[in-house]
Amino acid sequence: MADPQPPLAGPDGLLRRWLAGRSLARGLPPPQPDGGAYRVDTFSAIEQQRWVYAGLTPELTALAQSIHAPAYLIKACVTPQQLLAVLPDGWQVEAPAYFMLGPAHAAPAVVACPAPYQVQTITSGAVTQVRVLTGAGELAASGYAAETADAYVYDRIRTEAAHQRRGLGRVVMASLGRVRRVSTVPQLLVATEQGRALYQALGWSVLSVYATAARPA
Repeated sequence: MADPQPPLAGPDGLLRRWLAGRSLARGLPPPQPDGGAYRVDTFSAIEQQRWVYAGLTPELTALAQSIHAPAYLIKACVTPQQLLAVLPDGWQVEAPAYFMLGPAHAAPAVVACPAPYQVQTITSGAVTQVRVLTGAGELAASGYAAETADAYVYDRIRTEAAHQRRGLGRVVMASLGRVRRVSTVPQLLVATEQGRALYQALGWSVLSVYATAARPA
């Protein structure tokens, strides 16, 4: 019998593993434990910090009560409705996303890139970027992956609007998957509603709904 998947929460949980890989892929500081959450210090023009919770806790509500400015995000592995119910007035929630787990020990997929597109793979240390280019050299689709000691994390998988429904998302995922060195660590990502359908077709499963809340600018 296969070993059970580790829980989302805790120092060995899948949530921490995903956040560590996501931060690596984006050149951000690693997530830090903070009041029952993992805090990521982004300090960008549109986002200063984010706190990510495995579920609803009193600490989440207390944190929300202490935040009075935009660009400080609270995220949790719950539905948007559940998150909104424990927040003070003045917070808004986004459409749901989905925390997902890739198929265990799956062999790297082989997906042919349709003509006239070409695939460009760039690896720097533990981070890989895949770019699918048109014949004219324009970007049609792209994505990143980061490999840590205990996870392989896919990030920012995107197909430009003019090039959707041509299988380029599958090309990006397969190209990133072939770079993975260790097949025994979990493959993780967070998907939009649109992306969830693609990943489920590729054998991924939903671990949890993933909600985001912020005060409006």
